[in-house]
Amino acid sequence: MDFTNPLVYGVPCFLGFIALELTYSKVFDDNKELYSKKDLISSLSLGVGSAVLAALIKTVSVLLVFNFAYDLFNPIVDGVRTNIMGWESFGYAWYIWAICMLLDDYTYYWFHRQNHMVRFLWAAHIVHHSSDNFNFGTAVRNGWFTLFYKPFFYVWIVIIGFPPEMLMVCLGFESLWQFQLHTQYIKKLGFFDKFLNTHTMHQVHHARNLEYMDKNHGGILNIFDRIFGTWKELDESIAIEYGVTSPPNSYNIYVILTHEYKNIWADTKKSKNWYHKFMYIFGPPGWSHDGSTLTVKQMRAQIAKNEAETKLKTVVS
Repeated sequence: MDFTNPLVYGVPCFLGFIALELTYSKVFDDNKELYSKKDLISSLSLGVGSAVLAALIKTVSVLLVFNFAYDLFNPIVDGVRTNIMGWESFGYAWYIWAICMLLDDYTYYWFHRQNHMVRFLWAAHIVHHSSDNFNFGTAVRNGWFTLFYKPFFYVWIVIIGFPPEMLMVCLGFESLWQFQLHTQYIKKLGFFDKFLNTHTMHQVHHARNLEYMDKNHGGILNIFDRIFGTWKELDESIAIEYGVTSPPNSYNIYVILTHEYKNIWADTKKSKNWYHKFMYIFGPPGWSHDGSTLTVKQMRAQIAKNEAETKLKTVVS
């Protein structure tokens, strides 16, 4: 059964929403800082490149990864598509769509979280976080290299029996939801904040404030962040600083796409120890063999230690 990926209709809407938000911020809200011309051009250029590359990669991923895995693990037996574990492969009932969407969202959480936890993956994903602005333009500022490994995070869904075209539609809806999260004009949503990944939560995700870093990795739902300890509510008393701690400092898309890979290469030369080299590539961002740089977890632990020591000195004195 063939389905149209919802992103086919989403892309024109993306451009429309960017134009609408840009116009509103300049004319009605008088927020001249929300959009930067050079930054927006970089984001749009990255978005166009990502869209073109995605059209090619996704076609290949469906044909060579999803379809291959689906046919291999769900062969046709006596005219019926049957999983090698013995159950009949899934059809297109509404509840199957709902389950597939939930599994997609669960996978997105771990895919997204690993993009922040593994430095080599972070080097590809950092592109999306590299802008100091947070707007609809930032939403299309996507790294190109994530497209090459993303299908392998999701292939297990077709392996267990969900049709590849169903998964592709779910991926499309996930992307649509992610786009609309990138605005500062929608505030907390009350009841919906209890279970959805909303706009203020995604503001937290894009912040480089230490208390906010590596939080809110969810796609449509926030339940997985809550379960696995990465959920963080927006504190409106804290001024958000958007961007990353090691920015590309350039509007050149080549620099934006590759700067973290260059940083990794430079760091691997700091030690001749092969374990250290491995950790600089596949360890968490900020890891160093000599403590010259720290991971987010290490920084938080250091601050907690300093606060405890300060409190103890105050009590003693």
